[in-house]
Amino acid sequence: MASVPVFQLDQRLGFPPPQLADPDGLLAVGGDLRPERLVLAYSSGIFPWPTEGFPLLWHSPDPRFVLWAPELHVSRSLKKVIRRQPYRYTLDTDFHGVISACAEIPRPGQQGTWITEEMISAYGRLHQLGFAHSVEAWDEDDNLVGGLYGVSLGGAYFGESMFAHKPDASKIGFVLLVQQLERWGINLIDAQVHTTHLERFGARHWPRQRYLETLETSLRAPTRRGPWHFGE
Repeated sequence: MASVPVFQLDQRLGFPPPQLADPDGLLAVGGDLRPERLVLAYSSGIFPWPTEGFPLLWHSPDPRFVLWAPELHVSRSLKKVIRRQPYRYTLDTDFHGVISACAEIPRPGQQGTWITEEMISAYGRLHQLGFAHSVEAWDEDDNLVGGLYGVSLGGAYFGESMFAHKPDASKIGFVLLVQQLERWGINLIDAQVHTTHLERFGARHWPRQRYLETLETSLRAPTRRGPWHFGE
């Protein structure tokens, strides 16, 4: 079986075609997390996934795990919880708090986190530029109890991570976000890799080529730069 090359990036701004990724989705190593490179990566169907002890890794998996916003599925039990309005939700109010909490929360079967200090700093810059966005869940005492964050370009939203310190806090936030994105015409929601959690919401595997073609079409729409607000 022929080996698949993994490309070494340097300071030049560019990526190899995502179709050249290895069977596990690994495409390239090295480079940096400056905003221009991150925007180019997401626009090309590529995302960074740091791993401790390795140079910066860039991935483009096949298949890709995707939620098409109009296909969002919300269970009957979660709908009941949403109607009770147990938390207050905001957009782009505490991006640093959300990404920091995502980095700190323990995850089953995972040691450490890919959300390094370098990643926190890089996505903080993207947020300042209006490309990265957060959802915050607040309890009755105005404590941050859940949230999620990601990147948005054109008609696509690239989900990165979520956390919850109280029941259903991030689930409700995800539902409210997807519903708001659909109202804005942002229908392609990239979940990157499979999780049972997002599968319950209707996310499905797409062949990489279908994802790339849909992404190309979605990027023709104008990018809605932040800050975002619910109800706009």
